[in-house]
Formats: sequence, structure tokens, C-alpha cells
Amino acid sequence: MALFQSIPPADEPIDRSRPLADRMRPRTLDEFVGQEHILGPGKALRVQIERDDTGSVIFWGPTGVGKTTLAKIIARMTHADFIEFSAVTSGIKEIKQVMADAERARQYGTRTIVFVDEVHRFNKAQQDAFLPYVEKGSIRLIGATTENPSFEVISALLSRCRVYMLKALTEEQIVSLLYSALRDEERGIGALHLQAEETALRKIAAYSSGDARAAYNTLEVAATLAQEQRSGGGEAKISDVTVTDALQKRVLMYDKAGEEHYNLISALHKSVRNSDPDAALYWLARMLEGGEDPLYIARRVVRMASEDIGLADSNALGITLAARDAVDFLGMPEGNLALAQAVIYLCAAPKSNALYTAYGAVLEDVEHTAQAPVPLRLRNAPTGLMKAFGYGEGYRYAHDVEGKVADMQCLPDNLKDRVYYHPTEEGEEKRIKARLEEIKALRAKTRRKNRPSEETEL
Repeated sequence: MALFQSIPPADEPIDRSRPLADRMRPRTLDEFVGQEHILGPGKALRVQIERDDTGSVIFWGPTGVGKTTLAKIIARMTHADFIEFSAVTSGIKEIKQVMADAERARQYGTRTIVFVDEVHRFNKAQQDAFLPYVEKGSIRLIGATTENPSFEVISALLSRCRVYMLKALTEEQIVSLLYSALRDEERGIGALHLQAEETALRKIAAYSSGDARAAYNTLEVAATLAQEQRSGGGEAKISDVTVTDALQKRVLMYDKAGEEHYNLISALHKSVRNSDPDAALYWLARMLEGGEDPLYIARRVVRMASEDIGLADSNALGITLAARDAVDFLGMPEGNLALAQAVIYLCAAPKSNALYTAYGAVLEDVEHTAQAPVPLRLRNAPTGLMKAFGYGEGYRYAHDVEGKVADMQCLPDNLKDRVYYHPTEEGEEKRIKARLEEIKALRAKTRRKNRPSEETEL
């Protein structure tokens, strides 16, 4: 099996049997579309490629934005041998054998670029196998990943690579690529002489979600359908209807186990917190249509009710719990409206994080202060021995006191008079704040009332 490959020259004849997306793959930096933030004139990566000084790099970005293409352009410009690894088919033994071959090739002046697609799928042992050869410069490693390399690439390998983030292509850039494919008679479908409505191409671009490969694939299917129309005596045009038939169903970019999972739930949560129902519904739909577990979303929505609304609207928690029950009872897609109802309610509800910050402050004290024993007055005394040791002594039954508020310290002594909960003026918390002030006054009144008797006893 020949593992070492030479990247074909840019002027090599095109194999028309290859998919359109592969035939239209850029061969030079000048043909490359997008990623101007790193490949524009004078930008970091372009300068390094032109100086043949890229070193080992990791390209991080969504699918169809040119990660593999960039690796092949670098190999072509540097006249290096090119080895492509797959996490599915490559084991430790194969990696070590290829690394040894690359080491020998280096001694004869031949450079080797090792391209690892979906590097996040390689386990720790496989990634470790590359380390000594990257350190010695025997190979230039180019990794490509759709996942955050901070989480998916071992730190030792990550520290020896430059990481470049690639962005999804804009709709304008996708449309430009589609027009190029329509005109290109050598590599594209220009020889078919098809007309295309601009609205149809923009529809392809919108549905591709910044993925050039997906856009090319849709265009290729649409071109086939247009040819069938021509053979049936119709007009050979890629229209909105043709594109709709080619698309059938949009495939949303969503990885339930990856970073996009956290990005979208974060967007939903922050839209709710910012009282933006339109944005919240959009992110909710993105997750549901992308295949996210609706009960996961329901759990997070319940959390939002307590974290961002709390007691400002005590109905919020009940609404979200009802939505969770509806999703569990109805399933999907019937349950999606229950989640939408809960999300809209949370957006419109008054906001308060007083509960959230109060609990956070409590956790700080729990973690950083001495774990004081429960005061004796708050302990039950079910046995005579416990009574003898003072359990329950000094306890005051609130229902026997005027105003139902006893002047009794319930916090441990080392946290006496600590205040954690600070209600806002939002929604129901305004009433709660007034009630707490009333409780504070009642406790002070009880304290003043009891003070003379205590002094007499002394």
C-alpha cells in the first residue's frame, strides 16, 4: 500500500468522474475563497506558506471551508510528500511505520507533510505517536478538526502546533463559487450550458450553512435535474423549484456531542436572559431540528427559570416543569410547542439573578469557612440524654411569637448576621423585599421586648 503521495500539479488533466466538489477544489492560494483573516495579503498564514515556514498546524473550523484543501495547497507549494491519515483506519503500528519512513526520507532531503483529518477522533495513544517526529521536525503535521482542539487534542501536541480557526463561508462567497462552477468548462459544469436563477443559487447558499462542499453537491444534483428537464423538452434552467427538489430536506449543522451543542444551548440561554423571544425561538428550533434530545433542552429551560428569573416570577418554574412533562408525555414533534411556550414565557418574565447569586455566595462560605456545628437550639432532642446536653435549649417556636418571627439566630456563630439573598425590585421580588424588611423589623421589635427581662435575670 503506497502511503506517500505526491500532490498532482495544478495543470494535471481533470478526471470528470470525480464529484464536482472535488473537481472544483482550489489548487492555489489565489483560487482559494474565504478565510481572508488568515490568508489575505500580509496575513499570518499566507506569509508563512509563501515563506515555506508553516511548521505544524491545526486547522479548526466547520465542514466544507477548505481545511483539507489548504493542506494540499501547502504540500503542492512546498513540493513535499503528502500522507493522509484517517482515525478510523490508522492504528499505532501503521503510524509508527510511516513516521520511520518519513524520518528516512528527511535524511535524503525529502520533506513529508502528514495530514490528519478529523484529528479529534484520534485517541491519546495515536496522538502521542506523532509527538517525537513533530518535535524533531521529521514531519510537518497538519491536523483538521471541527471540534475545539483545546478539548480534543492532547496538550503536548497542541503546544507544538499553531492553531488557525477557519470560518464558515458567507452566502456571497458560496454564490461566487457556484457561479464559477457553472462557467468552468474544464472542472465545473460549464460544458452543460445551463442557466441558473440567482434566487436559486442564493437558496443553495443559504441552505449550505457556509459549507462549500454541500453547496457543490446540491448544485450537481440540480444540474442533473435540469438536464432531465431538457431531455423532456423543457428549459434547461436551474430554478428555485429545481433547487427545492435537489435539497429535499436541509441538513442542519449540529453535533450533539461536540462544541456546537454547547454553543447553541448557550445562545438559547443568553437570549432568554436578555428577554429576546425571537432569538430564543430561533435557537430552540435550531437545536430541535438538529436532533437534540428535547428532554435535555427541557432540563436546561427549567434551570433558566431558577437562575435568571427565580422569585421575580414564581410561576416560571411551574411553567417550565409543565413543559418538561408535556415533552415527556407527548414526545416529538408534538412537544416542541410546549418548549416554545415555556421559552417565550421566560423571555417575557421579569428577570432576577438574586436567587442564583445568593446560592453562589452560600457555596463560597460553605467551601471557605469552618464547618460549624448546628447550634444546639436548632437540634431536636428526642432522648433525655440529648436534652441533658442542651439539645433544643433556647429554641423559640415562631408560632407562639407576635408576628410569627422569633428573635433567634439560625446561622452558626461564625456566620452571624450574614445576608445572602438580596431581592431586586423586579416582579414578585419587590413584594418579597418588602416582606423581608417587615420580618427584620418584627425581629428587632421582639429583641427590644425581650431585652429588659434578660437584663433582670442577669
